[in-house]
Amino acid sequence: MDEKTAELRDLFVDATGSETVTERQEAERGTLVNRDDAGEGVRELVAAMRERYGFSTPLGDDAYALVARGRFADEDDAAIAAAIRDGLADTDGDSDVDPADVDAETVRKARLDLHLVRESDREIDAPDGDEDGDAPFAYADLKRLTAAGNSIVECAEELDAQPDTVARYAAVARTDIASTRANDRFRDAFRDLLTDADIEGSLASDAREDGLREATEDIETDVSL
Repeated sequence: MDEKTAELRDLFVDATGSETVTERQEAERGTLVNRDDAGEGVRELVAAMRERYGFSTPLGDDAYALVARGRFADEDDAAIAAAIRDGLADTDGDSDVDPADVDAETVRKARLDLHLVRESDREIDAPDGDEDGDAPFAYADLKRLTAAGNSIVECAEELDAQPDTVARYAAVARTDIASTRANDRFRDAFRDLLTDADIEGSLASDAREDGLREATEDIETDVSL
């Protein structure tokens, strides 16, 4: 486990209350722990999104909060998954999630649940064996078809692409559409909470409170894709 993954793992253990963290561990964690005052706000956002949209993985709110932290710490999905697995292993069986079931794909789905799309998620890979290396379709075209209410099969037929490939990127398109319909409030609120550690005083506190309030004020609105 590298240092950053260890930091994420320790944060997850802290959040679940499954282990006492030593002063040495706290000193080693660096900027992620310096942002720990944002932890409550992150968990509130996660809970609000779970209530509004529902989530696609069995991970709990603390694990989802760790996914958000890892995203803004520029950790890849595999590293975040490793941190969650290690954290779950330290809960002594208290979690309903089997650590062995948590992988990079689980984290990817959790990120999309939180509207935290990476630019790389939108990059369509060329099919295996394609000598030209050309993507089978443009992401913008898939997003347009998805927004129009087309099914995976319909999109695949229109784009002349494999349904499995279309399904993977359609999940990203649905996330982008849902985030846009929410005015990107949740994504922006996570960013404000997890990237303003260097802002001092009441300005940082006010910004976090404003972002959280805006992200949750219309929680009753039903967004249907």
